[in-house]
Amino acid sequence: MRRRLLATLVALLALAAFGGAMSAQQTFQPAQLAFPEIPFDSVPNLLKLPANLHLGEVAGVATNSKGQIYVYTRTGTTTATLGGSRVLVHGGSRLLQFDQNGAYVREIGVGIYGFLFAHVVRVDPQDNIWVVDEMANQIIKFDQAGKVLMVLGRKPEALNISNYEPPAPPPGAGGRGGGAAGEGGGGRGGGAPAAPPPPQGVGIPGDTFNRPTDVAWDQQGNIFISDGYGNSRVAKYDKNGVYIKAWGSRGAGIGQFNTPHSIAVDAQGNVYVGDRGNARIQVFDNNLLLRAIYDHVGNPWTLCITPGPHQYLYSSNSYPDSNPAAARDITGEVYKMELDGTVVGKFGKAGKQLKEFSTIHGIDCRNENELWVSEITAWRAQKIILHPQQAPARPTSTSAAR
Repeated sequence: MRRRLLATLVALLALAAFGGAMSAQQTFQPAQLAFPEIPFDSVPNLLKLPANLHLGEVAGVATNSKGQIYVYTRTGTTTATLGGSRVLVHGGSRLLQFDQNGAYVREIGVGIYGFLFAHVVRVDPQDNIWVVDEMANQIIKFDQAGKVLMVLGRKPEALNISNYEPPAPPPGAGGRGGGAAGEGGGGRGGGAPAAPPPPQGVGIPGDTFNRPTDVAWDQQGNIFISDGYGNSRVAKYDKNGVYIKAWGSRGAGIGQFNTPHSIAVDAQGNVYVGDRGNARIQVFDNNLLLRAIYDHVGNPWTLCITPGPHQYLYSSNSYPDSNPAAARDITGEVYKMELDGTVVGKFGKAGKQLKEFSTIHGIDCRNENELWVSEITAWRAQKIILHPQQAPARPTSTSAAR
């Protein structure tokens, strides 16, 4: 028993090291154009924690319609328990709730099976709370009382995850050269031509994920999930969690992804994917057909679209969590954009002080000018107040859609 527990903990450490290695390889680049600065303030010390409770890396922050705040943080104690047939691991992350004034209310999902490595928390239009846990490979839906309503995906300890391999083509008549009989197809060996390698990152059709990153919904309740580290795809499900389709593979081509790290859906059902490793936002229609690409605002770590009749898109060109000195002066800012890609303005810079951002990993934009941002390397969530009325006049067009 001790050996199995030790092996599990070693595997967890290796997984964490693997994640760190991936972070160290992240690319970063500045935005391509100069944009007006939006004046803003940060509200200091708004979240009030009990004396014995501390935040770790704050992977996600979200608010509901009452202004209550949810924080999904990488903190707590990872626990390994020997079950009937395998070791069960949980407890590496915690979901905390605060009231609209920042006072601590409660912890949701204490000891739950699917909390291992927090990636994001979102609140849907019905005030249900959704978390995406990267290492558990699960998306969990809670109601306002904290009851689990839906689970998508399974943890790796319960399921071996492999890359989806499409069926091989039917055997041909030829050997080397691949021609048909009478056309050079009777070459040496007489076997079928080798099948092309399967595309990488397409995943398995259904709700088996490989380190998912984010979740969003359209007005019909359809669920969109960016399955972004092990896979490189976007998957669509109906409101009951039934798989509909998926799109994407790993690469830099049109419709391909290199770490789809965030996702958002506008009122018309268009799907915006933060293709972080390719330094672009890809925009798809509701059937996941490409409509536009915005490649002028750096590496989009997280996206958020405001509600209301005039929607805006926020995108963070976050300072990488590998803390590269070369990136400090060219990353860290957040962009406010029209949905067509036109940049209204930007705010913020990399740093550890108030009004500075240390690897923004999540944005909540329920109120257009009152945002919450979560930061993983600063272990905090900041409430940001924008003052757009003080900003200089913006250019008539700075869209880079194509």
